[in-house]
Amino acid sequence: MATDLIKISPESPSSGAIEQAAGAIRRGRVVAVPTDALYALVADPFSLHAVSLVFVAKGREIHRSLPLLVSDTLMAEEFSGELSNRFYLLARLFWPGPLTLIVPASAKVPLKVTGNTGRLALRQSRSNVVAALIETLQQPLVATSANLSGQPTCRSGIEVFGKMDGRIDLVLDGGLCPGQGSTTVDITEPEWKLIKAGAIDEKAISEALSH
Repeated sequence: MATDLIKISPESPSSGAIEQAAGAIRRGRVVAVPTDALYALVADPFSLHAVSLVFVAKGREIHRSLPLLVSDTLMAEEFSGELSNRFYLLARLFWPGPLTLIVPASAKVPLKVTGNTGRLALRQSRSNVVAALIETLQQPLVATSANLSGQPTCRSGIEVFGKMDGRIDLVLDGGLCPGQGSTTVDITEPEWKLIKAGAIDEKAISEALSH
């Protein structure tokens, strides 16, 4: 498979580029896009074939869960089980932005996406590219860092293309992505837990939840 590369403006991506990426996702393909937290590989979470291709592209173990990008808290509610007050507090303060929240998954989400855990990692990105894709497709997107497993996440479209040519269908090249990775917090247990450090520090989460 030859990988296509389309240059876009991350602030105002062309409708043609978004439609081409959306078409690839509808066909069960994997697309790399710039986000507010480095580049990500996105695909249709409801296509088990597409989800498998994400793992293959990264060379990642298939038992790992995959985060979902959503458009807002309403979409988060649609694909989650019961959401706690902590979810709404953190989402109100830090979404859209580089904070991934682990919550109970609803039955709508394929078990493969949750890594058979029944839990779901959700994020609303500040990226206009991601927002336009979700708006066009009217559904969430599986999203995981654009890299080969164990290697650093790619910061530019050209870098993604260089590392993943032949592994994915399309790269939307929005130039350099200067953001840090997303912070991941598990709020499914009585005590919240920092799973991965990122752009939002643990102290900010702790202060938000202590009020």
